[in-house]
Amino acid sequence: MWLPVIGLIIGVVLGLSFEFRVPEEYSSYLSIAVLAALDTIFGGLRAHLDNHFDIKVFMSGFFFNTLLAAGLAFLGVYMGVDLYLAAIFAFGVRLFNNIAVIRRILIGRWFGDKEEKTLP
Repeated sequence: MWLPVIGLIIGVVLGLSFEFRVPEEYSSYLSIAVLAALDTIFGGLRAHLDNHFDIKVFMSGFFFNTLLAAGLAFLGVYMGVDLYLAAIFAFGVRLFNNIAVIRRILIGRWFGDKEEKTLP
């Protein structure tokens, strides 16, 4: 459970330590890929708290969602349409839904509720 947190801390420290700039033309691809990756990470955390975590599902979802989101952004730029907005909306809704469920599970465990209520 602590390994992802340690990895996140190391990543943030390395990111702040080195001067690395993403070219402006790639910023939309990177931002949507990061949003998709965050959605997958919080989905994995939710699955872990629900005792349904599977590393194969997590890893395949992480890479597939990230590549799909970047591909949608690329296709939208190629067509001249802001198609990445659909991915932002979809991943944003899922991200906030997962965070809400995680919060409910943790509050239920913190206060010792016998029944954990989760969203479908």
